[in-house]
Amino acid sequence: MLLELRDVGKRFGGLQAVAAVSMTVTAGTIHGLIGPNGAGKSTVFNLITGVLPLTSGEIRFKGERISTLRPSEICRRGIARTFQATTLFREFTVLDNVMAASHLGAERGFVRTLLATTAYRVREAAALARARDVLGAVRLLDAAGLRAGALPHRDQRALSLAMVLATGADLVILDEPLAGLTTQESEDAMTALRALRAGGKTILLVEHDMRAVMGLCDVITVLDHGVRIAEGMPRDIQANPAVIEAYLGAEDTRA
Repeated sequence: MLLELRDVGKRFGGLQAVAAVSMTVTAGTIHGLIGPNGAGKSTVFNLITGVLPLTSGEIRFKGERISTLRPSEICRRGIARTFQATTLFREFTVLDNVMAASHLGAERGFVRTLLATTAYRVREAAALARARDVLGAVRLLDAAGLRAGALPHRDQRALSLAMVLATGADLVILDEPLAGLTTQESEDAMTALRALRAGGKTILLVEHDMRAVMGLCDVITVLDHGVRIAEGMPRDIQANPAVIEAYLGAEDTRA
């Protein structure tokens, strides 16, 4: 397994936001985390990425405990995420945004940078090549010189994903990647996510479009009021009475 949550809990004062949640994410899969509003999904993401400290339990990545690490160190270990709201350097160009992400974890040194040593130039050339490859993968290479804040919504979403990929992360965490997209844009985004999986990336996502979740994910974990109530393949989740009652209701979730 790539990621493992062991009895993870988070309490805010008297509120138990997440209670003893266990979950495993297998390398090379798309794993969905779903549940009604307030179920604890975003809290789990924040715990995994170190934005919030655990109240109880532990989180392991590649077999190593990461529960006490800073967010920057967790990212350097190979976990990167997007947010519900796009977080871009809006005045920078598209290419500059991806270059900034690709430099994460690179060796730094004022003298080396000032003197533009050979090693520094080699790293910069490699970062540029990686940034251009990532932009090509999300179909934004032609927009490399544009200001990020001027992009349409769908392309800002794609740029957020490109920045995550540029870090070299093994585990990509996506918070509502299809939010605000048209039907065709959602289909294109799903195709891109499947291509990432085929290329060896592991994806953990929160998404409210149930047709997309059921058609995209290999495994789905369901939360309700901070508690895991189900986990399994899409067909099992669709037929689970507890999931239907808590979240899916009468909605038709056939892929």
